Amino acid sequence: MQFNNFPLSPPRASNFAQEYDAIFYALVALTVFFTLVVGVAVIFFAVRYKKGTRADRSRPMYENLFLELTWTIVPLVIGLVMFYFGTSLYVKMRTPPKNATEIFVIGKQWMWHVQHGNGVRENNTLHVPAGVPIKLTMISQDVLHAFYIPAFRVQEHVVPGRYTQLWFTPTEIGEYHLFCNMYCGTQHSEMGGKVVVMSPKDFASWLSEGGQSSAPLSMEQAGAKVYNKVGCANCHGAEDTLRAPSLYGIYNKRRTFADGTSLIADEEYLRSSILRPYDHITSGYGQTMPVYEGQVTEEDVLNLVAYIKVLGTSTAPPPTSNINRHSASAVASGTNESTSLATNAVQANTDDPDASPTRRTGSPAVGAVAAEGRNR
Repeated sequence: MQFNNFPLSPPRASNFAQEYDAIFYALVALTVFFTLVVGVAVIFFAVRYKKGTRADRSRPMYENLFLELTWTIVPLVIGLVMFYFGTSLYVKMRTPPKNATEIFVIGKQWMWHVQHGNGVRENNTLHVPAGVPIKLTMISQDVLHAFYIPAFRVQEHVVPGRYTQLWFTPTEIGEYHLFCNMYCGTQHSEMGGKVVVMSPKDFASWLSEGGQSSAPLSMEQAGAKVYNKVGCANCHGAEDTLRAPSLYGIYNKRRTFADGTSLIADEEYLRSSILRPYDHITSGYGQTMPVYEGQVTEEDVLNLVAYIKVLGTSTAPPPTSNINRHSASAVASGTNESTSLATNAVQANTDDPDASPTRRTGSPAVGAVAAEGRNR
């Protein structure tokens, strides 16, 4: 609901939102109405019968059956009507359907742990399909929390020592805020996240892929990604060039160096050439390659070696698939540009922009799924 582009309430994104808002605004309207009626009557009678006015006080009225019945029966009927609709909604919200998909939630200072039935886990994020009833079975690991999704109009306490339940049916695809709505300690304000509502087809695909927005990469595929990210493909092509020798088919082949020595290009040689390329300079070339020691992780090196081993073979992944190119000079200088993250995952050298701060006044914060840096 908006007024001149100013949102008066969160979006309505669940089966409860319409009915909840109808009851809420009806109560607001009744409150405003009766406040005005009583307030205006008080002001009117205070002015009309204040001391010194010429109001007729010779025949005071002590009772009026019609008036008394009106102000008793009308509010009673209104109250019963509101009680009926409120109770009806409360019973609905506390009675999950038998076919609801169950998801388990653990609250702790200061993070939400979510686990789906097939074992997929999430932190501070909840993925659900649109149009499917969802039942959350929740418990706290430490203190009292409250699981609150404003756009769904649902909230339930998460209590240590016993299970509580909350259910809803998402109706609108999108991302919505998730909060802890019960003060639970010094970092209570960081205990938030998001609910991601997906189409049933996309959700099934996301769930089958282990909770990632794309299928997990093999070491060769991950190596291809790093290969292009750090700029290897800018110089090392399918054939030798004036800029750099080709790496295609290099694995287990003999490499001759500028000083006349030679080595077999095994895993150790490939690792050394990535991190410290000037230890063995290939014959015919100079010191032009950036030094990657301290710029890439050991996991990156493992993946790069795995990719280089299959370069030039039919099993090599395409070197430009779904990868943002980065210049070698940018990587060598420590620049880190963000690539797209798999959902609720931390990839090498990349921070999750949706995560809460990982450090606060020098101490680690536990309210986020975020990378603390490339060397984490």
